Amino acid sequence: MRLYKLLSVLLEYPTLELRAHLAETARMVGGLEHATPEDQQALLAFIAWAQALPFTELQEHYVKIFDLMPDNALYLTHHLFEEQDRARGPALVKLSEYFQAQGYTIEKGELPDYLPLLLEYVSILPDEKNARQFLHQAVGVAASLARNLENTESPYALLLRIVERQGQLAEAVAQEAPRGERDQARTAVNL
Repeated sequence: MRLYKLLSVLLEYPTLELRAHLAETARMVGGLEHATPEDQQALLAFIAWAQALPFTELQEHYVKIFDLMPDNALYLTHHLFEEQDRARGPALVKLSEYFQAQGYTIEKGELPDYLPLLLEYVSILPDEKNARQFLHQAVGVAASLARNLENTESPYALLLRIVERQGQLAEAVAQEAPRGERDQARTAVNL
């Protein structure tokens, strides 16, 4: 499930290491399992944009888009609960407990609803069906973030549309599965 790992890395603050591996990353896009042709095209477009931009401008764009514009924050509960801080706290605790029960360790200082962290978690799940089901819970936020980023003409919108599409694929599969299987595929966390 390298697609989700790649999305996780591309949605993080750009580093020199990332920049050094963009050409290599572009070459591997065609071989990504579970990436639709539309996903592959979006990844290649994003990578081409990131390669063409001077490195400091890439970093500046990231800070401007994600750190200085709350509507683009990569923290899912921020969008789900907005100003309802009382509801956000318990959701973060529940998500932390879920990760802990799964044996997944979160780096110190990072909130459990940070989209790149969630994508990294999904990338280690052994089953694509469960990965997409987990992502399905974030479809609404991913779609909202993608719209916000499209309004600012940020190429990062391409990556959020991939997250949205992958989560929507879970719904399509769930509609085809018998009810018992649909219930089994649900995760213990509802974002």
